[in-house]
Amino acid sequence: MLQVLGSAWALLFGMFLLMLGNGMQGTLLGIRGEIEGFDTFMMSIVMSAYFVGFLGGSRLAPGMIKRVGHVRVFAALASLISAVMILYPTFPYIWVWALGRVLIGFCFSAVYVTAESWLNNAADNSNRGQALSLYMIVQTLGIVAAQALLLTADPGGFILFVIPSVLVSIAITPILLSISPTPAFDTTKPMSLKELMSFSPLGCVGMFILGGIFSAQFGMSSVYGAEAGLSVAQISTFVATFFIGAVVLQYPIGWISDRMDRRYLIIIVSVIGGAGSVMGMLLGDVFFLLLVSAFVIGGMANPLYSLLIAHTNDFLEHDDMAAASGGLIFINGLGAILGPMITGWMMGTSLGPAGFYLFTTVLFGAMILYAGYRSTVRATLPTDETGSFVPMAPTATSVAMEIAQEYVIENEIEEEEQAEQSQTVS
Repeated sequence: MLQVLGSAWALLFGMFLLMLGNGMQGTLLGIRGEIEGFDTFMMSIVMSAYFVGFLGGSRLAPGMIKRVGHVRVFAALASLISAVMILYPTFPYIWVWALGRVLIGFCFSAVYVTAESWLNNAADNSNRGQALSLYMIVQTLGIVAAQALLLTADPGGFILFVIPSVLVSIAITPILLSISPTPAFDTTKPMSLKELMSFSPLGCVGMFILGGIFSAQFGMSSVYGAEAGLSVAQISTFVATFFIGAVVLQYPIGWISDRMDRRYLIIIVSVIGGAGSVMGMLLGDVFFLLLVSAFVIGGMANPLYSLLIAHTNDFLEHDDMAAASGGLIFINGLGAILGPMITGWMMGTSLGPAGFYLFTTVLFGAMILYAGYRSTVRATLPTDETGSFVPMAPTATSVAMEIAQEYVIENEIEEEEQAEQSQTVS
């Protein structure tokens, strides 16, 4: 891991600054929306808009990079992110915020594609998995650290919007000054959704459900906090706890997943996540228990993303893995667009803030039921025939997914070669 850090520190540091900016603006808008008098459904449209842009960026960014190159795409879109962030307080209108979120989602998606292709170029076969893990950790820590910056100024003013704008602008510098040759760029054409569904129904349905859970967590948790009457410090702690849970529990769940039927683990993880949601819904008045529920939901939802990818790969040939990743991202993105809007609608009813937790409870329940059904209609694969679990963040683009697939394939080839050598010796 030190080798990866030494060769890609500037890229990782720049991504950390970018995630500080992204993490700040998402939570800040939820708090500022309450100050501006926007209702929960209006804010849900704003939060969903980010995922509309993100999904669009993941589809269009490869073509942009091929036309004008990594450097121009990265610099131009990072500059646009910086500009949009300071427009929010200047024009506090719902349609301006929604349009701004579409643009920011689009730009961040394209920036991630660019950064991940650079990261892949900096890694080799021996450390590709470590590079991806370090990248995911840096992203998550950036979002967590961003919540502390919300305590530095009044959310009703301009300063908290200026800080992420400046951070994003600064983030460009170390990356563009230190990145050596521009990597070759190519992405695999996505597999059709019909074909992907035939390979792994649970992977497809689970990704759609998980898109709703993650987008509610990422987009609406600050709106929930504002509606529930939490202070700014409490809201920032609450949001950060989701991502702390993701970092802490990702690797233990991944270790377990390589040693048991992944469908059963998906059910267990969803049961725990659903229990965390019920706790937040019933006992959310106690702030400590609210944090426990956030830790549990984040700690279960984020590993589920990697679990579903690993489960899908178990039924694919090596040549199909990269193509399948694009379809899984698209399905997850569709669920992510709907998640905040449904959550906002539920919170706007007589349920109030509890609608946030009811929504995640229902989705975890749907995951349990469908994974349970699939476990009865398809034979269990022996654990020695399944692929490796690779930690992935739900914000991953097709490039990161393909890096992960390369890592899985390399591991499987090495294991097959070692098994053949052992048989030859014996």
